Amino acid sequence: MLLFLIVKKVRRGEVLGLMWPNVDFDAGTIHIQRSLTRVKEKGLILKDVKTESSNRIVVVSDYILDILRNRKEFQEKQKQLLGPGYQDQGLINCLDDGKPQDPRNLLRQFYGLLKEAGLPKFTFHQLRHLHATVLMAMGENPKIVAERLGHSRVQVTLDTYSHVSTEMQRQSANRFEQMMLKE
Repeated sequence: MLLFLIVKKVRRGEVLGLMWPNVDFDAGTIHIQRSLTRVKEKGLILKDVKTESSNRIVVVSDYILDILRNRKEFQEKQKQLLGPGYQDQGLINCLDDGKPQDPRNLLRQFYGLLKEAGLPKFTFHQLRHLHATVLMAMGENPKIVAERLGHSRVQVTLDTYSHVSTEMQRQSANRFEQMMLKE
């Protein structure tokens, strides 16, 4: 479940590449700087994120921080239980023995959770769009949304979520009319 709470603003490979040193519990942030990917003939590898703007610090909620603390505690217990069988690579989202989780298996898990919840099937990447759309609909500053998603320019965010911007414009126009007509 942890994966899906964090992934709202993070790409699939980025969520699998998160490492404990990337979490600052005091500041309440996660530094997105690596991505886990499968490379032909090399297997699973950690690499730098897609773009310079993808290398970002994301502020997370207290709820997510609590989940991360629980995850860290679980991993510590697994290390004790498995001893040398635990392959500690510092990954947050890994298998119970510390090994990296294959991105394809993450998708299988994701689709299983959707089915279990009775939700229609949608792509993993659509969680990012859902996150951005909801933030924009809430009236969040587009600059903040762009930074959370790792977009290099606010215009990319505004262009991608223009349907939300149109609705926000309508709401703004209605609020203005209501205020002016009160007089």
